[in-house]
Amino acid sequence: MVDQKTEIRLAGFGGQGIILAGHILGKAAALFEHLNAVFTQSYGPEARGGACSADVVIAGGTIDYPRVSAPGILVLMSEEAKNTYGGQLADQALVLIDEDLVLLDSVPAGGRLFKIPATRFAEKLGRKIVANIVMLGFITSVTEVVGYEAMKQALFDSIPQGTEELNLKAFEKGYEYGKELVKQRSEAGGQRSASRPEIRDQRSEVGRIRE
Repeated sequence: MVDQKTEIRLAGFGGQGIILAGHILGKAAALFEHLNAVFTQSYGPEARGGACSADVVIAGGTIDYPRVSAPGILVLMSEEAKNTYGGQLADQALVLIDEDLVLLDSVPAGGRLFKIPATRFAEKLGRKIVANIVMLGFITSVTEVVGYEAMKQALFDSIPQGTEELNLKAFEKGYEYGKELVKQRSEAGGQRSASRPEIRDQRSEVGRIRE
């Protein structure tokens, strides 16, 4: 959960539910965490497949400027979205990607890269369309920008009746995957501090997001 202003950008292609994911995230912050939140969306052609983004600004205090200029959290679910929306980042930004759909091995100095096969997990659940919900679970555990209960309540408040079981499975899959990944990194970090071994994980080398 956040007190200071946090800029978040989710980007993918039309048909992935990127706009819905941004809406749920903003609702979780505003209605269930009682924070201030602003949600905006952007896309080119409305046809399925075109790059689109959902921007959410969250703060404990007043939000003077509602636009995302340099996201501290960037979520990418397609290669085209990376090329279109993956430019400027805040210092020490968190970059979360669907590893099967986005080619990315490095982020700017100080940033951290987290990967999840969100679409693959959704397909195994029987509905590729819930990849966005898998990613929401991942966002929740990796970034802690909103709490687990707040995101789950916002999810149930935003999906069609009768889809709760499937969406909860998708959300839990992403959440648990992220939770385990964070735990592994924390343990690896402790080992580095103690003995300085060369441990490789998903954290990228210093570099730039590149096409």
